[in-house]
Amino acid sequence: MSNDPGARPSMDDLRSVLESINQSDANHERSAERLQLSVPAEVTTLRGNTISTMTREISRFGIGLLHKGQINPGEVTVRMASETRQFEYRVLIEWCRPCDGGMFISGGRFLARRDAE
Repeated sequence: MSNDPGARPSMDDLRSVLESINQSDANHERSAERLQLSVPAEVTTLRGNTISTMTREISRFGIGLLHKGQINPGEVTVRMASETRQFEYRVLIEWCRPCDGGMFISGGRFLARRDAE
């Protein structure tokens, strides 16, 4: 794991954290199915700070992230890119908590979606 707090978590970091939090079988009363999604992303806070992240999961209503450093609850912009398009989402980060290896996991709900060319 890189010691650079601004570096994006690696796939090994993501795998390690997901194994350590051990997905439970508990009913979380979620209204939409969540899909595991592990792609690089960037989070930009309202203050303009940019944080490199990896996505953990996504649903119609929200997204889970893995990153180095804490993200305070509140509105952020999440950017993800495919080979042909860039996707930009407004997300309300609702929680953030530390996990193994100095990493943090967070989750938020989509406020609106903006697509950029």
